[in-house]
Amino acid sequence: MGRIEAGSLFGTDGVRGVANVELTVEMALNLGKVMGTLRKRVAVAMDARLSSPMLKNAVIAGVTSAGGDVIDLGIAPTPGLQYYVKAKPEVEGGIVVTASHNPKEYNGIKFIQDDGREFTREMDDESENIYKSKTFNRADWSSVGQVYSDEFRRLYLDEIRAKIDEVAIQKKDFRVVIDCGNGAGCETSPQLLKELGCDVISINCHFDGRFPVRNPEPVEDNVSMLMEVVRAKSANLGIAHDGDADRATFVNEKGEFVGEDIILALMAKYYVEKSGGGKFVTPVSSSRCVEDAVKEAGGEVVYTAVGSPVVAETMLKVNAVFGGEGNGGLIFPEHLHARDGAMCAAKILELMAVEGKPISELVKVVPKYYTLKTKVQCRDRIQLLKGLKEEFPDANLMDGARIDYEDGWVLIRPSGTEPIARIFAEGKTEDKAKELLDMGLNAVKKILS
Repeated sequence: MGRIEAGSLFGTDGVRGVANVELTVEMALNLGKVMGTLRKRVAVAMDARLSSPMLKNAVIAGVTSAGGDVIDLGIAPTPGLQYYVKAKPEVEGGIVVTASHNPKEYNGIKFIQDDGREFTREMDDESENIYKSKTFNRADWSSVGQVYSDEFRRLYLDEIRAKIDEVAIQKKDFRVVIDCGNGAGCETSPQLLKELGCDVISINCHFDGRFPVRNPEPVEDNVSMLMEVVRAKSANLGIAHDGDADRATFVNEKGEFVGEDIILALMAKYYVEKSGGGKFVTPVSSSRCVEDAVKEAGGEVVYTAVGSPVVAETMLKVNAVFGGEGNGGLIFPEHLHARDGAMCAAKILELMAVEGKPISELVKVVPKYYTLKTKVQCRDRIQLLKGLKEEFPDANLMDGARIDYEDGWVLIRPSGTEPIARIFAEGKTEDKAKELLDMGLNAVKKILS
């Protein structure tokens, strides 16, 4: 999703900003009017943030004022709404009120196509034009839209169960710790794991928009409780979700965090091998270990700019067997051309069951690289992009600048969700990764100074 900034409303994946400051009720109302102008039957859902009911109600008012009917799904994981929209032919689109992994004060609004994917860049541009020109439909009193409610959970969970080797998982009696981070996955992921025959230990699995225990982003620094509980309960696996449960990260049976890129590489290798080759799609920010694993399995890597909508769109174009990002956002095309944290959790359990190995053993096939990330304040993305082009004329400029070396690479790009620049560095050794990270950091400071 995109951070709200001058001249631009939609970013990499919708609209996002600090609730009631940058993302206001008036904006939500008008965004609802946009969707009601474009689509006549729309499913709406929200995450568990404190500001989500306020913004969801404004969105619904906007859709119905433009003559569109609304199916209100309440609190739902983003992929739960996305699959509902895909599965219901009478539903023409969707809106999710969520800020995903961002801190508690943020919220966002993103539009969903009738096939469950996020809006494309072209669709966002069309929506932004309607928003800015205020050329909304205005229904008369007799044709305003109506609001209905429906249940998505059974439909969504049954779909995931139909797309995995459920029998293999049930035979293993896995003990699993699930940390939903008080987000939108609290009612769906624990239930899925129970139905798969797991002994489930739930932490942070009640809705709380204050996120009292941890930040919504399920990175290693934020899931120390999950690691402790996995060790204390001798669990086979730990799973953590972000705020809208479209991502999943993992802790192995030793209580150690497993890097997101390693999980992406492991699952990509699994899918390419099952398919006897094929194309795998991922952003330029992904680790080289992913490319190595895919090529070793006989597959081909197709790189894109950062952002799950462009990954999903490219997957469709090239008929990819698998795709995903190195942040826990994996895309299973037989299920949904969008990220799904619950599906990812189920597929990791399937892999463990089919291979008969713990996750710590499975990841040993993934080549070892050292990856470091940092971020710096960046209020002027245009200045940064221009400076990167001048500083690194030979770089891959698909999304920011990626500079490749024989023993590593560095990627510098302005964030699409916050006023920061992200710097990713990777090397064959930890020292090389640190050297490249420092080089990238110094380059950004020089450009922005």
